[in-house]
Amino acid sequence: MAAFVHPTAVVDEGARIGDETHVWHFCHVMAGAEIGSQSSLGQGCFVAAGARVGNGVRVQNNVSLYDGVVIEDEVFIGPCAVFTNVTNPRAAVSRRAEYQRTVVKRGATVGANATVMPGRTLGRHSFVAAGAVVVHDVPDFALVIGVPARQTGWMSRHGRKLTFDAEGLATCPGSGQRYRLMIDGSVVELE
Repeated sequence: MAAFVHPTAVVDEGARIGDETHVWHFCHVMAGAEIGSQSSLGQGCFVAAGARVGNGVRVQNNVSLYDGVVIEDEVFIGPCAVFTNVTNPRAAVSRRAEYQRTVVKRGATVGANATVMPGRTLGRHSFVAAGAVVVHDVPDFALVIGVPARQTGWMSRHGRKLTFDAEGLATCPGSGQRYRLMIDGSVVELE
């Protein structure tokens, strides 16, 4: 099934939108932008020419994805989340050559009204709480909250908080998937 584009949305010629993707009211997708299949852009979203959006992504209302923002597959981005691509913008100074690449890896969640500073990487299945301001990279499966965002725990692939036992093992209460907290502080899924 082809992509659905609401009549009020503007999709510039040269934008690539995958099958079964929905582009809702008042969105603008620029020429050169790439959006995968089975994704959704909520009302009032903007996707710049240099932005990339994967498959199965949910971008809620009023989110702008600027040049250099890469959203991998199965990412959730809450309403009014903010992505930036320049650290020190000035209206009178062109900083196009200084755009930084921001990557949101597969399965991550960015909560409503969260802000992700430029050049950051949000790890696989990480979870950025609503209203957080991300100023550092976020590890895989990490839960970060606050301003500035700081890690307070771990989340499962299923989006549930993980509690590790004395042996460094945790089980997702939603899916039963098991995880191990490694000696280097990272979290891995167990078979």
